[in-house]
Amino acid sequence: MQRILIDTDPGVDDAFAIFLAMRSPELQIEAITTVCGNVPVAQATQNLLTILGVLDLDEFPTIAEGEAEPLVKQLVTAAHVHGEDGLGNTSQHRSTDGSLLYPPANTEIATLSGVDLILEMASRYPDELIIVTLGPLTNIAKAIRKDAAKMRRLRKIVVMGGVFEEYGNVTTTAEFNIFVDPHAAQEVFQFGVPIHIAPLDATHQVVLTGERLHAEFDQQEDNISNFLKDATQACMEFYRRHVGFWGFHIHDALPMGMLTHPEYFESVDAYVQVETAGTLTNGMTVADLRRERRPPNPNAQVCIKVAAEAFLDHFFKRLH
Repeated sequence: MQRILIDTDPGVDDAFAIFLAMRSPELQIEAITTVCGNVPVAQATQNLLTILGVLDLDEFPTIAEGEAEPLVKQLVTAAHVHGEDGLGNTSQHRSTDGSLLYPPANTEIATLSGVDLILEMASRYPDELIIVTLGPLTNIAKAIRKDAAKMRRLRKIVVMGGVFEEYGNVTTTAEFNIFVDPHAAQEVFQFGVPIHIAPLDATHQVVLTGERLHAEFDQQEDNISNFLKDATQACMEFYRRHVGFWGFHIHDALPMGMLTHPEYFESVDAYVQVETAGTLTNGMTVADLRRERRPPNPNAQVCIKVAAEAFLDHFFKRLH
């Protein structure tokens, strides 16, 4: 059993990741912290409650709201991709009696901050806790600044973020999570805890088409299936217009698969740095991924290849 803390800025692919994590018996989700990114942090927390409400759990992980601003930059969000509420505008869906179709989970938000919850969990499970980051790395960098000794006892950090040999999804050179807070990413990558990265190079290999989503879920009339069909409409329409296919990439689900089924993923050791000053390259993740050029001082393992169909099959099997 792997003890996990999920740090997230819930957009649509975060929902896929959280559903997969909660349906993975190999993972024990101890806590979830929210951070600004796809949406402002208050909306991120609301979205997390919506996602957990869809799951209809008997017992909830501890939840805390994290940082509302990146370390240095102004916040950039992604409502144009994920819908105004970050979850495909599912907050506007109503039942026949006018109530919310997807009401928030009936659970409390912790009074302590996201950063303090991260430190508490790191202290409670030394050398055991794995942090999985699905958004910008602001909370993690702040936790390192506040108590580096506790954070050094993390087992590892699994990051969805960065791009190395593909084009970015915000600028030509930058992936969204790193672009939003490159300073935080640079601090985390240089910290010395084992880092495993699922960059766009890997996540773009897993293409979830609208046809596949509906083929899997149209026969199912449960809450998760209905929610995912509703939540993905805005994203898939964005992809149809701007990326060239009807569907989308379920980026944030990959780190969960890396933990439960590492045989689906191939990684290389790398020394990863983040550009924090460039005008054209702000947020760019820089590393040499060529196998023959193994760095003497790697700070990360970067995923470069995914058994995409096997992973998608696994994802749907877990959610059925």
